[in-house]
Formats: sequence, C-alpha cells, structure tokens
Amino acid sequence: MKPTPVSKTIDLGDGRNITIETGLLAKQADGAVVVRMGDTMLLATVVSAREAKEDVDFMPLTVDYQEKFASTGKIPGGFLKREGRLSDYEILISRLIDRALRPLFPEDYHADTQVQVTLISADKDIYPDALAGLAASAALAVSDVPFNGPISEVRVARINGEFRINPTISEMAGADIDIMLAATLENVMMVEGEAKECSEAELAEAIRIGHEAIKKQCQAQLDLRAAVGVTPRTYNHERSKPELQAAVEAFCYDKVYAVAKSGAPKHERAAGFKQVLDEFIASLGEGAELDKFLVKKYFHDVEYRAMRNMILDEERRLDGRKLNEIRPIWCEVGYLPSTHGSAVFTRGETQSLTSVTLGSKEDEQMLDGAMFSGYNQFMLHYNFPSFSTGETRPNRGPGRREIGHGNLAMRSLKQVLPPAEECPYTIRIVSDILESNGSSSMATVCAGTLALMDAGVQIKAPVSGIAMGLVTDGKRFKVLSDILGDEDHLGDMDFKLTGTVNGITGCQMDIKIDGLPYEVLLQALKQAGEGRAHILGEMNKTLVAPREDYREHVPRITQLKIDREFIGAVIGPGGKIIQEIQRETNSTVSIEEKGEFGFVQIYTNDKAGMDAAVKRIKGIAAKAEVGMVYKGKVRSIMPFGAFVEFLPGKDGLLHISEISWERLETMDGIYKEGDQVEVKLVEVDPKTGKFRLSAKALLPRPEGMPEPSERPRREDRGDRGDRRDRGPRDGDRRDRGPREDRGPRPPREEGGSNE
Repeated sequence: MKPTPVSKTIDLGDGRNITIETGLLAKQADGAVVVRMGDTMLLATVVSAREAKEDVDFMPLTVDYQEKFASTGKIPGGFLKREGRLSDYEILISRLIDRALRPLFPEDYHADTQVQVTLISADKDIYPDALAGLAASAALAVSDVPFNGPISEVRVARINGEFRINPTISEMAGADIDIMLAATLENVMMVEGEAKECSEAELAEAIRIGHEAIKKQCQAQLDLRAAVGVTPRTYNHERSKPELQAAVEAFCYDKVYAVAKSGAPKHERAAGFKQVLDEFIASLGEGAELDKFLVKKYFHDVEYRAMRNMILDEERRLDGRKLNEIRPIWCEVGYLPSTHGSAVFTRGETQSLTSVTLGSKEDEQMLDGAMFSGYNQFMLHYNFPSFSTGETRPNRGPGRREIGHGNLAMRSLKQVLPPAEECPYTIRIVSDILESNGSSSMATVCAGTLALMDAGVQIKAPVSGIAMGLVTDGKRFKVLSDILGDEDHLGDMDFKLTGTVNGITGCQMDIKIDGLPYEVLLQALKQAGEGRAHILGEMNKTLVAPREDYREHVPRITQLKIDREFIGAVIGPGGKIIQEIQRETNSTVSIEEKGEFGFVQIYTNDKAGMDAAVKRIKGIAAKAEVGMVYKGKVRSIMPFGAFVEFLPGKDGLLHISEISWERLETMDGIYKEGDQVEVKLVEVDPKTGKFRLSAKALLPRPEGMPEPSERPRREDRGDRGDRRDRGPRDGDRRDRGPREDRGPRPPREEGGSNE
C-alpha cells in the first residue's frame, strides 16, 4: 500500500511554488525529502551513525550533491556511460551546502554524518543549486539528527536593476549581480557570488533581500518537522576530566598568551605553543597517567581563548599588526620567461606563482553535465602543494578546497576579461601556492591579474582581493583585515572580497557563529574596500595596466567573419580544404557558425603562415564581382578555351575568343596547366552561376578594330531571308539515321563547369 506523504508548500510570491514532501521515498534513511519546483525535483537524504568513533573532536560531515543525467533525458559521455566522480560543478554545490550546514551541528556531536542531494528530475530553465541547500536542511529537519537549523539557500540576482529570488536560467543572461545566500531564520551563514563591479551597499542590499526570502523557507521546514512529529535522539560523544582541564588552563594560559602576543612568524609561534604544551606534560612528572587526547583538546581551547582575548582586549593580532593593517607585499611580473604571462605575488607568508597560457579554440574545455553542456573559454586552476605549509603529505590532485578557491578566483577575474571579439584566445590561469598563511585564494586573484596584464590581455581593470576575519564575544565585534591562517581557524568569520577600483567582482563569506549584525557586515565591507585599495596600490607599483601588445611567446590569433554559405567551401569535402590550409601554413584553423555568419579563427606562431592562411580563407570566402581583375591559375585546357581558378575554389571559363584580339584557331601552345594568367570577370550567368572570364579585355585594342557596338548587327548582315522562308532542311531529323553513322561531332565551343 502506498504510504501517505506529508508536504508543505512555499509561495515565492510571484506565482511560483516550492513543495517539500517526506514519507514516500528513501524511508530507511534517518531523514529524506523531495523538494520540487516546476519540473525540477531533488531527493535529499541524511544518515548519521548512532555512536561517534573514539576520541573524535570534530564534526565528520560528508555532503555530496549529484545530478543524474536521466533527469534531463541525457546519457553520460565517456566510455562507461554512467555517472562517476563528481564534476567540479557538483563539488562546488556540495561545498555550498556543507559550508551552510556544518556550523549548525552541536559542538559536542561527533557521529559520522552523510548528507546526499540528488537531482532526479530537471526543468531546463530552473537552477537546481538554488534548491539544494533547502533540500539538505529539510532532510535534517525531518530526522532525529541534532541540528540547530533549519537553514535554506537562495540565489539573488539583479536583473535590469531589480533583485530577483531564484531567477530562471534564461533570465540570468542579463544579471549584473549573482550571489548564493544561506541563512537561518535569524542569521546569515554563507554568501558566495560574483558581480560586475557592484558597490558594497548594493551587495549588502542583495544579502538583506535574500535573507527575507529564506525566512519563509525556514518556517516551512519547521512546520513540516512539527507535522512529522520528530523526537531528537540522545547522545554523549565527549568525555571530560574537569580537573585536567583546570590544570591545563592554570599552567598554560598565561604562557600561551605571551607567545600569541610575541608577534613571531608562523613556524616560530607554532614552536612556542608546542614548547608550552611539552612543559605542561613534563610538569605532570614521570609515570603520571596522561590522557593525550584530552590534553591536546584542552590545550587547543586555551589557544582559542588566549588569541581571541588578546584581539578583543588589546586589539592586537598574532603577528603584531593593527586590526586593519595589511601585511607587506611584493610583486614581480615576467618571472617565467617562456610562459605567455606570469607573476609572483607575495603578501606576508602567503605566495602565489601564477602563469597565463593563451590557446586556440581547440583548447576550450568541453563541459558535459546533466544541466549544462558546452565549452568553456576561461579556466583558472589553483594548486596547494604540501610544501606550501611546510608539511609532508601525498599530492593526489585537487581536492574540494582547491576547486572552491580556484572557482572564486575565476569568477572574480572573469568580470574584467575583454569580450571574445577582442580577445579570441582560450585563457588558462594556473596558480601554484608556494607559501601559505592565510588568504591564498586572494593572492591567486592578485597574481592572476598581474599575469594577465603581463601576457598583454586587455582586461578592463586590475582586480585585487582580501580576506576579512571577525572575533566576537557576542557583545564586542572586532573585524580583521588580511587574516592569517590561525585567525581564520580560531576566528568567527572568513569573508573574502575581490574587486576593482570601481566595485566588487567576487565574494565568499562563511560565518561560524550565530548572529552577525548588519552594521558589523557593513563595517567589514567598508574595511575590505580600504584593504583592497591598498593592495591594488602595491600591485600598481609593479604593473599598472596591461602591456600594449602580447608577449613574444604568445601565438597570434586572427578572426575572420565570413558568410555562412562559404563555411562548407572553407572546410571542403571531408575536411580536405581546411586540413590542407593547416598543413601548408602550420596553423590551427577552427570555424564556428553563429547566425548568418561563420567565424574563422586562425592560430599560429608564424606570421608568414598567418598571412598565407588569411589570404587563402579570404579568397575562398570572397564574392566574385563582375568587372574585377583577378590573377588566376590555369586548371585545365579544352579545345574551346581554358578553365581558370581566379579565386580559391572558383573556376571560370576563359573562352578561346577571349584570350586575344587576334583570332586563335587552336589552344595548342597558348597555355599549360599551372600557368598564371590575369583575367577580368565579365559575366556571371544568372541561371547557372557560371563565370565567364576575359584576358583580352585587359589588352589594348588593336588600331582600326571597331568597338563591339560598331560591328554590324545580325539584321544588317545582308538579306538572308526569314528563317520561316528558308524551306525545308535536307531531310527530316528523324530520317537522318543513327548518330554513329553520321561521323564525329564537332567540338562544342561553349560553357563549362565552375568547379
């Protein structure tokens, strides 16, 4: 018997609804819901272990978002033809959900927990990512898993000057602000997005509007939870020894505070903290029972309180800076001589070595997803090797963090790239983090800007980035500019902002506490703007604008626009012509059809090859004009004339009578195949499109030879009588016998093929 589901409907206020349903699918999970908007449906499940593993002091949460290709009626590409490893797009959405949920689990809850969100049906004009956070939170809401939610996520976009909640995919083409926002009923938890140089006030307004929409979605989840009747599970995942905790606090706090206040570099500070810990363990005496797990946990708590109290009480930071002070910066461009563009950006103990490579259309990234397919012309890859933090660990390729940081930098720089018509290159930026102590993604933005300008890419304006932090005790709020790694780890906020002198191009904010007053958010935005301006000033000391031309190593691209009718002629049968052009000119040629035109892109290192390829393609795509003079090549010789290729792929007949003013009886010895001949196009047959050429029209007329208009007309050539009065011919054609009995035909002196 089919069970009866429980559902709630959210009215978005513009005729659209979101429905949350539970009790029908995946009932063995701790919580499961189906969220539907239009034809888009997401299945979200949560399962959490009943017990925590021994001595775990963190939240082991896994969030996976996956799109089923069947949801859009597609079959996956590749050899296996099935869904496999999550794509970068799916990983980015998984991160959006994770970052919103993770801070809201109780601090003492440490059971392995897995949240899975699956796109099972898709409306091609509805973004599923705007519903994924809602689905995940709703699954938790109907489960017994401890969770201090609910939360929800929405997309906020400004389109034609008006803010829209969860706009359609087609509407987003005109958006100049695009952010994803996650929040509870009371507080904003996460923001990520991009903008076309918006102001701080405009970003704050987008966040405010998004939060109002989220409140309705959170209330719907609370109503659903009440309708289901959930009883929260009981748990005890932490053990404690109050006497040990007090001993660690008493022995270590003042010493840890002194190390934190010393302003020592990262590794010296870490060594100082370790020394304090070692001294405490030694103070217990030999043979004392030592609970290493609890000692480390309590010592970490001491570090947490000491650093935060120092900032709140003295407005002093771990490296001795003021709250709004930026670390020292140095930059260099052109560091890698053989790359198309490169830069080193160093801020304090964070350093990025970034390169830019400019490729052809053939280098575009192919996207094959359930929702989105196509090609990507701009890529940014962020690498975080273990040596950047002085650690040893295997490098197994980019993880979720690397993909997320690279995506933020990519979205920030994408806003200032020139249009494809001006810069037809496929652009790849690679940021290798060589040192890291906070804000390496923002170092990537700065180094990426410098490397693009070093390569000669005419970006609209340089972009800089800064990471902001926050420390609060609920009453006092201290906003930190350009945070260190420890300030990120022990602080309450990580707020990254990128932009030009004209405004914000990218943002990413994670709040680790409940409650961020809007006035504090506005202070952080203002302080970030000041920091970005300072960093941009330091970058300008190295390179203030893009180089006037591309660097010498950059292959050149020429883009031609041709009429669509000539695309086939450029490609040739089976690609014969385009392959011949590429082989003979040592170039890469690609063609893309857009509307009534074809856009031909020629990519090569060789100027002579570029000129030859351009000439060849222009010739193929040129329209023949009557009266124009062309230099052609004799392709074949017939008794009645020669066929001359006067434009690539276009042959015309040069009749024997059009070669010279003198009468020629035969073509023998006049031309041979391959001869160059200058001809004039005198006629294009309107019915067949065949071309008639003339060489004699370019020669001076012999003296005494009458103009064509002076020659006697047919009716003036003597009394030849009317054809109707000539009497019968010699016998009827039907009585003339078989063709083979009448001897050979005389050669025909008329038209031919244009091929």
